[in-house]
Amino acid sequence: MPLPEPFRRFLFLALRTGFRALPLTTAARDRLRQGFLEQHAGLVPAGPRGQAPAQTPSRRPKLLAGSRAIGYRAPRHAPLPDPLPATLVAFYLPQFHPIPENDAWWGDGFTEWHNVTRALPQFEGHVQPRLPSTLGFYDLRLPGVMRQQMALAREHGIGAFCSYFYWFAGKTLLAQPLRQWLDDRSLDLPLCLCWANENWSRRWDGRADQVLIAQRHSPEDDLAFIAHIAPYLLDARYLRVNGRPLLLVYRPGLLPEPAATAARWREWCAAHDIGEIHLAYVQSFDSVDPRDIGFDSAVAFPPNNTSQHPITAQRRLLNPEFNGDVLDWRELASEAMTQPEPTYLLHPGVNPGWDNEPRRSGAGRVYLHASPRGYCDWLRHAIATARKRESTIEAPLVFINAWNEWAEGAVLEPDTRLGHAWLQATRAALSKPAQNDTRPCAVIHAWYPEVLSELLEALNTSNLDWRLVVTTTPEREIAVRAVLDGYGLPYELEAMENRGRDILPFLRVADRLLDEGVQLVLKLHTKRSTHLEDGDTWRRELMERLLVPERASRLIAAFDEDPALGLIAPEGHIQPLAHYMGANRDTLDYLVTQLGLGALDPSEDAEFIAGSMFWARLDALRPILDAQLAVQEFESEKGQIDGTLAHAIERLFALASRHAGFHVKDAATLCGDSRVAQRYAYAKRDLPSA
Repeated sequence: MPLPEPFRRFLFLALRTGFRALPLTTAARDRLRQGFLEQHAGLVPAGPRGQAPAQTPSRRPKLLAGSRAIGYRAPRHAPLPDPLPATLVAFYLPQFHPIPENDAWWGDGFTEWHNVTRALPQFEGHVQPRLPSTLGFYDLRLPGVMRQQMALAREHGIGAFCSYFYWFAGKTLLAQPLRQWLDDRSLDLPLCLCWANENWSRRWDGRADQVLIAQRHSPEDDLAFIAHIAPYLLDARYLRVNGRPLLLVYRPGLLPEPAATAARWREWCAAHDIGEIHLAYVQSFDSVDPRDIGFDSAVAFPPNNTSQHPITAQRRLLNPEFNGDVLDWRELASEAMTQPEPTYLLHPGVNPGWDNEPRRSGAGRVYLHASPRGYCDWLRHAIATARKRESTIEAPLVFINAWNEWAEGAVLEPDTRLGHAWLQATRAALSKPAQNDTRPCAVIHAWYPEVLSELLEALNTSNLDWRLVVTTTPEREIAVRAVLDGYGLPYELEAMENRGRDILPFLRVADRLLDEGVQLVLKLHTKRSTHLEDGDTWRRELMERLLVPERASRLIAAFDEDPALGLIAPEGHIQPLAHYMGANRDTLDYLVTQLGLGALDPSEDAEFIAGSMFWARLDALRPILDAQLAVQEFESEKGQIDGTLAHAIERLFALASRHAGFHVKDAATLCGDSRVAQRYAYAKRDLPSA
């Protein structure tokens, strides 16, 4: 009978406090902790539970899984720096082809794709299943697949794969792709091996105590293992550290005497023409100084061996039985970038996301808020760290977890939602950041072509050098292009589905512009608000307060003078959010959670920029841009005047900017003009609650 939760929590905390007080070496502590958790996992208290399913219709994709999201990137060729600042090594999973053992244990034809495709979203905003695009549901028995993978990796700056190697006392599993690499010289991306020296059990279906195939570590097994992998170590393509083949061990704490194992391997390699080897271990469970176990270095392996605060309680469940953990990936990245320097050689590791729900149905460990842009920041930091930390290594190493862990949500390969975004972020991290485009950029959504000339004239008379991006719908593209061509301004025109009003097109363009180095954007649209009698007056007032010549250059200067200035709104149009929630309260709650902004408290001094025209520093909008909202989440256009996802996002621009560390000012204050009275004429305030 399981222990009552309060007693289990008390017992676990007492045991943990006593364990931490014991005078143990790091190696002994790692070994005892791992042994205890494997034998007594039931004593670990359950984490917080999510919220009960909503009474209102749930926000779960109902049209298709894996629809494109804001941030999607199509394939794009771009140069890499030469030489590369570091060697990026991506962990590589070979379990994408059937083998007899998996057929017997999990069913005929089993591969990792079976786990991937069975996953379901467990809470609102949970992106499952995650599906491949360019490479499809591949079979690694086909050599052409690995060739495609290696071409993609090389093009985007990945210098090597670190493949898991499954050896069980003389028996190997899932080795066919590696043998193909060994036999086919055209598979020319360097590779190194990581011995996954764990037992295999039925942990995926909750029966971790049932061992499928076991390790039998011994001195004889050590020698048999190193002899078996010798052809890889001798291959000229094999990854080396200062000329020494690199061999990783996943869990050295499971070896009876890791230092003795290391000594045997070194002696054997010296006697068999391999020479010196570089031994590293993965900090998946262990954190010992590698020198204490006869190894040369360690490899950081986030999110393993880390501890973040669960945010499960903030989730609104789709599956009321979900008992997994939800954490914040941004906290994982931030902690990794602020870790103190170790006293030993630790190769930095980064992670593009994590969600092992496909392997642990209803009980996954899910990291939310990972984004290609945030991953690029982390990877760039890791590269700088490696160059500083590994000054004696010819090509400093940075490890990425992982290239293709599809069932654990750690993937660089193209997927249906974001395309090549993770790969392009990898390439970007190896290069210097995009040079800032100092021109202001006007982004106009032109739904009413007859109003566009008015906006173009205002841009022209501002006397500024603009970059102009115009969005419209396919059916209006010809009319809008005619207006633009007649005006003679250089422009970029993008036609998009009529979805999300002016908000979705703006977010899609802003996401691209931010990667291109654009800093300042003026968001405009051909606003008429035909449901209001004074819709045209509203538009002209917004335009005048943001763009008249005597103001425009002053507002740009304000961004230069104040790096923390995020948004500039037209005076009189910054309103208390609590007064203008309208029919958007439920959607706002969803978005605040989905963007990781905390909880929405209408009593706080949150603001709303009415009319959705404003100046923006694009970094201030990253909480929205990095949320990867799916295009399909935005409702089809049916003439709605409130209550859509676009209406809710309109109310979040100022809140997101403040959460990103920026503040919001009105144009009059920055230009030294008198403030306008706050009584708002263009929208009705919410009625007070009874």
